Amino acid sequence: MEFGIRQIAVGGLERSELLQRMDQAGVQLNDYAKMLLAHRVFDEVVPAQKLTVVSRNLQQLGLDPGATLPQIFERAVSVGLKLCPDYVGPYLWLDFLNQAASSDSVLSGGRKPADSLTVASAALGDQEFPRGFYLRVVDDVPWLRGYRCDVTHGFAPTDTFVFQRS
Repeated sequence: MEFGIRQIAVGGLERSELLQRMDQAGVQLNDYAKMLLAHRVFDEVVPAQKLTVVSRNLQQLGLDPGATLPQIFERAVSVGLKLCPDYVGPYLWLDFLNQAASSDSVLSGGRKPADSLTVASAALGDQEFPRGFYLRVVDDVPWLRGYRCDVTHGFAPTDTFVFQRS
């Protein structure tokens, strides 16, 4: 799942407004996403701004199957991309509600779901806290989901991440 390069609107909303907009758009949340949205990073209103984001899979980054998050993030930075601010996931969903449906409907399988977009961002906590957000559509329902993985987890060549463009 890719969307290439796009400019998205982020910030300008209090947490309650952000949650309300996602609810109005029909975006579902898993428990990990709820934990991430309760994090202090969402306590303050970020000034409204536009960010340019780009999607890249491991193949496009020139990485081998099994690349880990540290390797993926290091390569992305080396080619001029940046990690997204931690608050980007919910705003990305509000700006990208026309994401194609996932080719599999399993909501949790211990691996990166097919056709999902993982927001490349710094971790907000330790390994017990969700690592970050990913977006996917299952049975025509948009989901903002949080995920956990450690630094040794290997990703598939087609796994797609969203970075901020420098």
